[in-house]
Amino acid sequence: MNVSLMAKAALVAALTAATAVVAIPIGSVPVTLQVFFVLLAGLVLGPVYGALSMIVYMLLGIVGLPVFAGGAAGIGVVVGPSGGYLFGFILAAIVVGTIGMRGNNSISQLAIAMGAGIVAIYVLGVVQLSLVTGMSLVQAVLAGAAPFIIFDVIKAVAAVAVARRIGLANGRSTRR
Repeated sequence: MNVSLMAKAALVAALTAATAVVAIPIGSVPVTLQVFFVLLAGLVLGPVYGALSMIVYMLLGIVGLPVFAGGAAGIGVVVGPSGGYLFGFILAAIVVGTIGMRGNNSISQLAIAMGAGIVAIYVLGVVQLSLVTGMSLVQAVLAGAAPFIIFDVIKAVAAVAVARRIGLANGRSTRR
């Protein structure tokens, strides 16, 4: 166990929770800054501790702390229309961390990591949105992914900039 990484994972979980409070509703899924911290977690903590930070975040909400978007809490959120995005946070941290740990941290590699992380969030989120609401997959994509793409790309660019500044999980040089 790496105590430093565990502490950083706890911090990222707390920051993810803190950024959920400010939620701008767009349909059934709000815009928050959470995706920024999910992607950052994968890059700076790697797949294991990045995922751990998102699991801790989810567990805090499940036990009743108001850490989900808009201050929501409880298992109902996890099994509700936006719950798939929460599971997507865990998968995204794993995907981003795994891709980020390989290669040379080039902009193209980090862009692929960010894109794959966002796709992971959207796939799980859209599928659950469709299942819970009865929307077709196309309707769920239009409601639960399309309106957020530009926001999430901006968050991804910011996450890469911050991660390159504070250090990536693989410890390789980020100067290019």
